[in-house]
Formats: sequence, C-alpha cells, structure tokens
Amino acid sequence: MIELLTSIEWEFWGPLLAILILICLSGFFSGSETALTAVSKARMHAMEKEGNKRAGVVNRLTDNSDRLIGALLLGNNLVNILASAIATAFLIKLFGESGVVYATLIMTVVVLVFAEVLPKTYALNNSDKMALKIAPIIRVVVTVFSPVTVLVGKIVNVTLKMLGAHSNDVNMADLAAQELRGAIELAHESEASDEYLDTKESMEKRAMLRSIMDLRNVDIEDVMTHRRNVVAIDVSEPMENIVDQVLNSPYTRIPVWQDNSDNVVGVIHAKALLREIRSVGGQIDRLDIKMMVLEPWFIPETTELFDQLQAFRERKEHFAIVVDEYGSFQGIVTLEDILEEIVGDIDDEHDTTTTGFREQGDGSYLVDGTVTIRDLNRDLDWDLPDEGYTTVAGLILHESKMLPEVGQSF
Repeated sequence: MIELLTSIEWEFWGPLLAILILICLSGFFSGSETALTAVSKARMHAMEKEGNKRAGVVNRLTDNSDRLIGALLLGNNLVNILASAIATAFLIKLFGESGVVYATLIMTVVVLVFAEVLPKTYALNNSDKMALKIAPIIRVVVTVFSPVTVLVGKIVNVTLKMLGAHSNDVNMADLAAQELRGAIELAHESEASDEYLDTKESMEKRAMLRSIMDLRNVDIEDVMTHRRNVVAIDVSEPMENIVDQVLNSPYTRIPVWQDNSDNVVGVIHAKALLREIRSVGGQIDRLDIKMMVLEPWFIPETTELFDQLQAFRERKEHFAIVVDEYGSFQGIVTLEDILEEIVGDIDDEHDTTTTGFREQGDGSYLVDGTVTIRDLNRDLDWDLPDEGYTTVAGLILHESKMLPEVGQSF
C-alpha cells in the first residue's frame, strides 16, 4: 500500500519537479545570452589585462559570438520544448484532451515570466557581474554543443548566401568607433538631464572626445592658418624692419620668403634673433638674417591631423609650412592648432580673442564668413555640414552656387 502511494505521488510530483528544473535551466540560458551580449567589452578587456581569468573566458566567448549564441539558443530551445512536452503529457493525463489547451496557456505564462523576462531583466541590469560568474559553465556548454552549432552555422551561412544577405565585410574597427561615439552621445545626454551637472561642461567634454575621434577624418587644410592671414617676412627687407616685425609680432616663429610670397625659404625664431642681437652687441646692422633662418618643413595640405600630430612629436617641432599638390604656399600649421582642435581655443597673453560670432536679441547669430564650420559646430553644438568647404563663407558659396550680394539672404 505504501509502495502504491509512493508510486502515485511520484507520478504527480515527478513531472512538476522536472518542469521546474527545466524552467530554471531555460532561465539560465536566457539570462546568460543577455548577460554575454550586453557585457562591456572594454571593461572585460581591462579586467583581463589586470589578471582576471574569468574576464578572459568572457572575452574568448564573445570573440566567437556565432558559436556562443548558437549553443545558448540550442540549450534554451531544448529545455523549453522538453518542459512543454512534459507539461502537455501531464495535463492530458489529468484533464484529457483539454489538457493541451491548459498546457499551452500555463507554459506560455511560465516561460514568458520566469524563463524569459525575469532572467533577462536581471542579466541586463547586472551583465558584467553575471557574465563573470557564468563564463566557466557556458564555456563547457559551448564546447559540448559545438558539433551541432558548427553544423547549424554552416546551414545558416549557406541559406544567407542563397538569399544574398550574407556579408563578411564587417569592419570591426568601424563598429568599435561607432559604439564609442554612441557611448559619448549617451553620456552627454545623461549628464545633460542631470540638473546638478553643468551642461556647458558636459558639452565641452563631448566636443573634446568627438574631436579626438575625428583626428583621422580631418585634414591639415581644415585647421591651418590660411596664407592671407599669415604674418611673413621678406628676406630683402632692411634688418631694422625685420627686427621690428619680429618684436611686434605675437608669434615666436615667422615664415621668411624671398622674391615672392610663395617662395618660403625658411622660418625665423624670435629666440634665435635675440641671441644674434646679443652676440653682435646690439648692432643690428651687423646681423645676417640668413644665419638665423631655420630650414622650413613642408607638408601637404591633405595630411591627416593624427598623422601630423605624430610627426610633430617625432621631429620635436611645432611649426610646418603647408603646400598644395603644386608646391604652392597655402598656409601654416602649428602643434597648437591641432591641440586646439581637441580642447578648443587656447589663448595666451598675446592672443586677441575673436570668436567671429555673437548672438542677437532675437536668438539669431551674426557670424563672420571666415569662421570655420568646425568651430561653429563645437561652440554652439550645431551640426552644419563641412564636407568640401571649411568656413561659413564656403558653405554659403557651395549652397547658393553664386557670389552673394550685400544684403542678400538665403
């Protein structure tokens, strides 16, 4: 009699226990999928560098995301289907054919709440912590299921190729850059919504981070001082005039030209001039400018800012002459120009602050045509296009396809 009761109890509680275990496994697979796909790759990489072995396991798993997702989905589907089958058989035994309906309704709610939404919500909010804990177990699961996942992966790839939707041309560097840009924008929006944080400070930080990301996409011609604004010295001028020009200039390095302004023959440094003046006892007429002029460093206007920054560091120089493809003098670029592209304007006691734009009473802006689009976008948080031109005047000429007349509006 006791054995009979035990057998009946097991027939009732056994399926329920099996379903409970399978639902827990389903929740584990669902949560693991969310945790490992939402985990911070940058944080895991840093932790691995610091010696965290589990972070290394997480990185190896996410490096082969196809096998990882395939194994987790395979495990999740196996336990879900098995749980549904046991529940259906159990409820048919209790309620007859109507048990199919009960099984469908009950398992849908149970799987949705306890095997999908609940574990995935927890994993999403604790992705890094959970990923580190489950990584060793998931590694075993991926290894066990690898023969099946490899086969499934091949079937999927063949199917995608047949549909013309398969592509192996994904540039991981571009994807990483896009993620980083998105993180910068997201951080700015979060700070901007916080009433205790300085919105201007947040905008400045975002602008700096954006500029660092754009160093590879900006050419020297976009930040250089154009030739018409360059202070230069004619080598044929009397020495007294040259000394006055150097001393009255706010710059320490000045290009020197001969015969015509395109023919830059060197660069004079204010310190070199002062040393020479002292060496001749202040007798300016004894000075020879050719003894003070440094050899010019010519660079093409299409040089990227990142490459030029590296070149400045390697040569330990701060000043370069910019030329076009024909070798014509276009302007000058300094190390400060590139740094200002990252951090914004750096003014010293000799600089004259000219923003080039000011806000009007009606909310509009009065902008000088020589102001660069990049400076305007940075300072006002605008998003004006700057491809094919550099200044506001260039933008107007490009869009209007004409030389505007005084008072004309667009």
